[in-house]
Parts: sequence; structure tokens; C-alpha cells
Amino acid sequence: MRKTLPALLLASALASTVGATEPPPPDRPERPERTDRRDRPDRPDRRDDTQRPPRPGAQRYSLQQAMSDRAQLHTIAFSGLAFLTGDFAADTFLPPGKVSDYFGFQSLRDTDAVQGGHSPAFLTRIAFNTLAILNPAQRAELIQAAQAQQADVRRFALLRLPLIKAFRQTLERSGPAAKAPLNRAAVRAHSAALYELDGRIATKRAEAMARVLRGLNAEQRAQLARLKFGDSRTWPDAFEPPERRSLPHDIDVALMTHASELFAWQGGGLDADTYFCPERHAMYFGGFGLKTAPALGKQDFAISTALTGDAGADFLTLLNPTQRALIEALPDLQRPQLQEIAQLRRQIATELRRFLTGEKPDAAQIQALSRRYGELDGDLAFLYAQAFAQVGQSLSPAQRSALIQLRERSPHDPRDPTGPFLYAAPLDAAGLAEAERTQGFFDGR
Repeated sequence: MRKTLPALLLASALASTVGATEPPPPDRPERPERTDRRDRPDRPDRRDDTQRPPRPGAQRYSLQQAMSDRAQLHTIAFSGLAFLTGDFAADTFLPPGKVSDYFGFQSLRDTDAVQGGHSPAFLTRIAFNTLAILNPAQRAELIQAAQAQQADVRRFALLRLPLIKAFRQTLERSGPAAKAPLNRAAVRAHSAALYELDGRIATKRAEAMARVLRGLNAEQRAQLARLKFGDSRTWPDAFEPPERRSLPHDIDVALMTHASELFAWQGGGLDADTYFCPERHAMYFGGFGLKTAPALGKQDFAISTALTGDAGADFLTLLNPTQRALIEALPDLQRPQLQEIAQLRRQIATELRRFLTGEKPDAAQIQALSRRYGELDGDLAFLYAQAFAQVGQSLSPAQRSALIQLRERSPHDPRDPTGPFLYAAPLDAAGLAEAERTQGFFDGR
């Protein structure tokens, strides 16, 4: 039987590494090799997902699946691969849609009937369709909402940076981490403040979108109803709204986010609002930098839905039993937090939906729930950082080489932006300075 990819990578690394003493991990049953679509001359590079029938037996995503031990283990392992083979710059990448994500758009992506949700064109198409249905005054209201929230949206991204830096210092035993261990309480407190801000952004966004939705006339409602949630084949091509041409980049991104979420919110429901993808939490370790950043600016780039699971599983096979046990323990360790997170998300989403009927949600409750959400996510991040650091510090030279080779197999282009990022845009000097504020994560116990 042929060796599996991880075994071949490790064997190659062992052959080129002097003094490596650890044997390669045992083989696991091999998966069929995937064919790169670019190597298929009989198929065009550009796919029209609106005309493609659903694949038989295709993965149907659900919250239960996202929270399953298998999905969580492979997602955590993928983050470990990204973290141990990446750098601070790659760790900083974050899709803007991961902020205040209580409006069903992630569910819209993951449950699309033709699996078109992970093409960069997916958001553009539904945003253009939604904006085309709105009148100029309604589009202006979304633009004003985007402008009003932008300072908080930027602040959210900046507040992530010290945590990202502290986790990398923990791995490298550099900076304050050279003298003191990572402080779990400090991580929790910082994450709580971050999510409290996220809750404020979500509340303002929901209020603005609900105001637009409540003002729709009968014809606009009928037009939206013809665009089916979960079936992008029903979305026709739509023209770019003229307002975009004069907007700064960050406001344009926010407008497109608002428009796509407005559609998902009115077309989905509470289950869609509550849903999260497996990689939604502890987003500090470079997983999005490895998986999503290569799609920047490429409308034809389809982000692989198999990459996380496949590369995560391969990562685990490259670890020795002691290292692998550290990662495999994490789904059990995080289970109470993850279950409570699902409950909190539903409570927050329920409050936000009150805006749709003209009610006023309990803003104080949203803030309290969001803060608790942040504490729990801080727990997950701390657990991951500790486990990844222990694994990373014990890797043999052969393992390091094999992991780098595994990373190199992920779709990428040497010309892609390398970061650091503020979301998906280049990070400025103020952001770099913010990232250095890590001392407080290592003081005391």
C-alpha cells in the first residue's frame, strides 16, 4: 500500500534532517487523491454555480455538526498547523463577516444548495441583489450605519492584536513570555471586553437593518422573497450600486456586509442566526490566514470546504502520541464552554430580532451576554494557546519540516498579501503599536 501524504512528508523531512530521532507516526487509511480543477482541460476555470445541480451526498452543515467532536478536533488541528507554521502577520487575517455575526449569513454560506457559498463572488452577488431592491434613501441609510459603526469595527480588530501577539510570544518564549506564563484570567478579561464591543456593534447594526426592513414596500418584499435563502441559483446578476464608486474602502466593505446580512437576516430565522461554523471561535491562530487570505481579490477562487478537515487530520498524523494527545484532549476540555456559547448566541440573536417587530431589545442584557461570551471564548483561546505552545516547543526538526511541507500544499500564490492585516487590509503603524501591549497577559497569576 502507498504511504499517505503525512507519512511521505515526514519521511522526506527525515531524509533531509540530521540527528532526527523520532520515528514517523503510523499510517492511516489513505484518501483518494484530489484532482486540481486547473489540471482539467475539459472544464473551464470559471464555474457558474447558479446553473450547477447540488452534488449527491454533499455535506449539509448544522450547528450540531459544527459542534461535533470530529469537526472541532480537525478545526483545532488546522489552527494548530496554521499557528505552528505561520507567523504573527498571518495570524492577524480575519474576514470582516466574523464580527457581530448574529444575522444568519454564515448559515446562508454553508447551506447553499449548490455549495457556492465559499466563492468570493457569493457575497457580492447577494449584496448587489439586495442593494438593487432598496431605494436610494434606504441604501443611504445603510451607508450611514456603516459610517457610524466604523470606529467600533476598527477598534474590535485592534483589540484582537495584543492577544494574537501574546499567544505567539507564548509559543516562542519571547517578550514577557520569556519570564512569566500566560495568565488565563487576563486573557478572559480582555476577551470579555472585546466581545462586549462586539455586542454593541451587533445592536447598532441590527437596529439599522431592521429600520430599513420595516420600511420596505410590498413590491420590495416580493422581490426579496424571490431570492431564496439557501439557493443561490435564484439570485440573478445585478448591477453594482452607483454609491459604491465614491465610498472609501472600509465603508464599502461595511456596506456590502450590511447588505448581505440584511438579506440573510430577513430570509433566515433564529436557527440561522445562532449557527456558527467550526472555526468561529478562538480566531487568533492563523487559520483564516492560511485558508481564506489566498482568496483576496480573486472572484474565481473557491475556498475549499475540505481543506480544514483534511489538513487538520494530516497535522495530527505528523505528531507523536504525546503531542497528539494534547490536541485530542481539547474537544473534551472546551465542551462546557462551547455548549454555553451556543445558548448565549441564541439568547443574543433572540434579543436582536426584537428590532424586526419594532420592539426595543434589552441592551443591557445583550451586553452582559456578550461579555460572558467573550469570557468563554477567552477560555478556548487560552486552552489552544497552551496546547499549541507545548506541541510547538517539542517538535523535532523532521516534524517542523514536514509541517511546513503540509502548509505549502494549501492553495497559495507567492504574490498574495502577507500581512499583518486589519481584517483583510494592510495593518497601519497604529495597529502595530497596539499589538505590542502584551505585558498584562503575563503579569501575576
